[in-house]
Amino acid sequence: MAGIFTAEDLEQIRARGMTVEHLLAQIALFKQGIPFVHLLRPCTVGDGITVLSHSEVERLATVYARAAAAGRVMKFVPASGAATRMFALLQAHARGATATNSAEMGEDVHLFFRRLHDFAFYDELCACLARDGMTVAELLARGDYRTLITYILTPRGLDYARLPKGLIQFHRYGDRARTPFEEHLAEAVGYTLDRERRARVHFTVAPEYIERVQAHVERACQEYRQSGVQLEVTFSVQKPSTDTIAVDAHNMPVRDAHGRLVFRPGGHGALLENLNDLRGDIVFIKNIDNVAPAWLAEEICRYKRALGGYLVEVQGEVFTYLEALSNGKADESLLRRGFEFVRARLSLSPPDAIVHATRGERRRFLVQLLQRPLRVCGVVQNRGEPGGGPFWVADPQHGPSLRIVESAEVDMSSPQQRAVWESATHFNPVDLVCGVRDYRGEPFDLAAFADRTSGLITVKSQDGRLIKALELPGLWNGGMAYWNTVFVEVPLVTFNPVKTVLDLLRQEHQPG
Repeated sequence: MAGIFTAEDLEQIRARGMTVEHLLAQIALFKQGIPFVHLLRPCTVGDGITVLSHSEVERLATVYARAAAAGRVMKFVPASGAATRMFALLQAHARGATATNSAEMGEDVHLFFRRLHDFAFYDELCACLARDGMTVAELLARGDYRTLITYILTPRGLDYARLPKGLIQFHRYGDRARTPFEEHLAEAVGYTLDRERRARVHFTVAPEYIERVQAHVERACQEYRQSGVQLEVTFSVQKPSTDTIAVDAHNMPVRDAHGRLVFRPGGHGALLENLNDLRGDIVFIKNIDNVAPAWLAEEICRYKRALGGYLVEVQGEVFTYLEALSNGKADESLLRRGFEFVRARLSLSPPDAIVHATRGERRRFLVQLLQRPLRVCGVVQNRGEPGGGPFWVADPQHGPSLRIVESAEVDMSSPQQRAVWESATHFNPVDLVCGVRDYRGEPFDLAAFADRTSGLITVKSQDGRLIKALELPGLWNGGMAYWNTVFVEVPLVTFNPVKTVLDLLRQEHQPG
């Protein structure tokens, strides 16, 4: 099989930091297909999902405060996505698509322009038009939506169709506006400051915009320095080595017009390497477009501290057991308490066979269960938002366990599996806090805890031909499949996604 690659291919593969074995494994996935995740049941309150009382939220915030003060905490924000899909409605209208599409789309376009003054980028749009001798009012009066869309989406104006979503102005504060990058910095200051008033934030960004993003973030950081807050912000890009090879209908590598292999980005699962390279300790993960304005910050930061405290508390118990088990002299009482802990706190179900194993075998098995990265995931009540959710899943090797699952991972042709999916009570808003060091303080190799048989195969069009593309196991799906996972319910106010531009008109994104 390795013979499918030429000498030039091997040079290209090496230059991208890849190996032939790695690519052959990807091609094997194309051939055999990716198995569906088998859902057992949705996680519900009391069955995989924990609900915190008011007093517990306050107590856990105190637990978390000690870890934050010690400088253990940072925030990781995947922010490389472009705003293209956010403005798909306007792009369709500019192409004349609304004439043939649903009446609902036409109503949405009219809503956008009727509420244009309510968007945070309105003033910047007005300035772009004034530069060329036009006004929003004049264009709206004569129904010239096409010119307005041109100045919103293209380089003649705001260029929002190409910019990273993090650079779009989301929220207005009097005579100024904030982007998602600025809002994430503000949120980090709200709950990650250490005793030296330093906050650590890492953004993954698109390589073609990294200099512009760095300059934008640096301007925001300067304002915080004036108030004595130090923002330690770092950046990374998705590595070429995490791209995946494209294949044709016969699962043979696709080549471009110059005969070179075609690779495609591996999806957000590729960012597992970026997270691994940080060698962090306690890491909060939140998407760039799940961002809240300042008027919601207090409640959001309150629950962030509670999730962080929950992680610190569970992690402390895990570390206590591992330290006691590491000497190899575990007695029956310790083993019994250890297995009760993994069942009650980590929702893990050791197989029946382990009950009859020797003491040494049970000790090794318990260490294996505990010696993993830990994540506490905030989940919200399901209100029909697109995305994944918390489920109990079957795993032949690891037994029933908790996992975040996306719809594409489920066999929806199975009535039973579809029924389980549709019975979900909660949704995953990508609101995670992760413990990525072991009880000795050493960083985990996160790649060792991913499910490499998971992922997604899609069919794409490229240069007029259909190709198959492979997305790596999602960062918080298959990428964290074998982490220890805890689900905690958080209020809906903590989840404020902006998937389309009209989401910015929701009450939570509008001042007053």
